[in-house]
Amino acid sequence: MTSLPQNRAGLAILFILIGMLAISFNDMFIKQLAGGYPLHEIVFARSALGILISLLLVKWEGGFHLLKTDQLGLHVLRGIMIVVSNMAFFVALAALPLAEATALFFVAPLFITLLSIPLLGEKVGVLRLSAVAVGFVGVIIMQRPWVNADALGASRVVLMLPIIAAITYALNQLMTRKLGVKAKASVLSVYIQAMFIVVSVGFYAGAGDGRFVGPEASASMQFLLRAWIWPQPDDVWVFVALGVNSALIGYCLSQAYRLGDAATVAPFEYSLLPMAVFWGFVIFGEVPAWEVWLGIALILSAGLFVFLRERAKAKSITRGHGVRR
Repeated sequence: MTSLPQNRAGLAILFILIGMLAISFNDMFIKQLAGGYPLHEIVFARSALGILISLLLVKWEGGFHLLKTDQLGLHVLRGIMIVVSNMAFFVALAALPLAEATALFFVAPLFITLLSIPLLGEKVGVLRLSAVAVGFVGVIIMQRPWVNADALGASRVVLMLPIIAAITYALNQLMTRKLGVKAKASVLSVYIQAMFIVVSVGFYAGAGDGRFVGPEASASMQFLLRAWIWPQPDDVWVFVALGVNSALIGYCLSQAYRLGDAATVAPFEYSLLPMAVFWGFVIFGEVPAWEVWLGIALILSAGLFVFLRERAKAKSITRGHGVRR
């Protein structure tokens, strides 16, 4: 099968919107299961089904020979970054409202901008650095340092987990930008699913009997380390939906960034924020506090400004003019 044409903006936007919708379902399902199952069991179940679907897509996109690579180390490193990012975010979901965890994660584009200076040698001017600062003010507001830790409903460590997820996600994106992605979207998805399976099996081998967690542990630690149990009949469909979603997410996000440039596609990732607010309210009855609304507004504004500024710079370079950043 021939390669898909590049820079098909409309199709790329469609893929990223489908991917964000799938992620919103994914996060909602995982939060729904967090009270009764360990994270590594959920990850294993969704990735086992997800890798089967991804392998079918590999076959459809050209055949299993596409899985052969001379960049295995880079696939592994990229996979580790995504695994750490996902697991940190999912552990946070066990204790934080869906909208709050999602909003804190969306500082990732700001970290990408900031880390591009030392890692990629990019020049970032005053305007974009100011936008990054505004976004981090939003993070500080959502962390509510003026509130007693007991009144937060979650520990300060848990509040930092979406930030850790954002940093590792940003490192993954920077690595992708620096090294380039030559593989098909389905192949990228297979390697990611494989990494999730390896990590979840490792967790099962070390902590699958629940030996490291007791009833007095926090909700996040119980979610991370409780013993595996056989899914209840009513929950089986949720595990199946997670597996289908896992393959759909990996494929749609990879495809979106293959078909369109990042400056066009990335702003549409912010469609996940209103979806998270919606599911948090409808499914879990969560209404964000005023600090969360303010933090969302600042992070959203800063992230969109960074993307729009980057897009304007790219257009200006294409036309042969410099842009002050």
